[in-house]
Amino acid sequence: QVQLVESGGGLVQPGGSLRLSCAASGFTLDYYAIGWFRQAPGKDREGVSCISSSGGTAYYADSVKGRFTISRDNAKNTVYLQMNSLKPEDTAVYYCAAGAKATSLYASLYDYWGQGTQVTVSS
Repeated sequence: QVQLVESGGGLVQPGGSLRLSCAASGFTLDYYAIGWFRQAPGKDREGVSCISSSGGTAYYADSVKGRFTISRDNAKNTVYLQMNSLKPEDTAVYYCAAGAKATSLYASLYDYWGQGTQVTVSS
């Protein structure tokens, strides 16, 4: 069974950090680009960051550049999103997705999705 499972979300104060993980089972991530997306209540889903299958290329939304870092460990079949200097506006459900078509922040290019993990930034 193909599955992506996010973990690492939680409640953090503004300025704090979290590291999200996206673990795959039932397939290998080696040949897939991975994207992180988020959706806040009442807002559209937003592409946050993505990384190519090799890990050599990564893109970030302007809103998170310089604060978030995406990485992958293909040996562990896992992708990470390190989030630093978190702001209240980063509050959302964060999803990871795997796609074989392209490294992109466009959600429509991704084939497999996780269930999401909640990130809440609040004092």
